[in-house]
Amino acid sequence: MAMLMRALLISLILISALAIGGFGLRTPLSQAAAPQAQAASLTGRWRVKFALSGDSEKNLVFESNASGSGSFLLLDTGPGDKPVTTPAPAVWSQLPNDRVSFSGDAELPLGTCCREVGTLIFKGKFESNSSISGKLIFVTSVEEEESPYKYHSLIGSFAATRLLGK
Repeated sequence: MAMLMRALLISLILISALAIGGFGLRTPLSQAAAPQAQAASLTGRWRVKFALSGDSEKNLVFESNASGSGSFLLLDTGPGDKPVTTPAPAVWSQLPNDRVSFSGDAELPLGTCCREVGTLIFKGKFESNSSISGKLIFVTSVEEEESPYKYHSLIGSFAATRLLGK
C-alpha cells in the first residue's frame, strides 16, 4: 500500500511539473504550427490626427527613419490652417510592450488669436501593426508660474495610421 501511495505521489508531482513548466516537450512540428507574432515597427510614414484640449483636430505626417530620427510635416497648422512647407526634425523611440514615443518642435495655433512655438510629445501604444493611439503634451517656451513645469502646456490625444507608399 505504501508503495502504491508513493507511486501515486510521484506521478502527481511529475504531472504538475509538466503542466507548469512543460519541460520543453514541444516538438519542432508544434513549434512550426504556432503563430509567431511579429513586433510592430514605428519606422515608416504615419498620418497623425491630434487634438489638444479645447482645440480642433490637427494633422501631420510623421516620417520615421530606422536611426530614431524623423520629421514632422504639419498639414494644417500654418497661418490660415495652411500646410507648413518645410518638415521639422523629430526623434522617436520604441519602448517595451508595444509602446512608442515621438516628439518634435512645432508652431501651433492655440484658440482663435494666438500661435505658440513649443515641443509636441506623443506617447502611445500600437493597436495593430498599422495603427497607434495615445496621449500628447504640447509644452511651449512661455513661462507660466501656475504650471508644475513652469511652462505653458496643453494635453490631448492622438491616433496615427501607417501610410503605404511614398
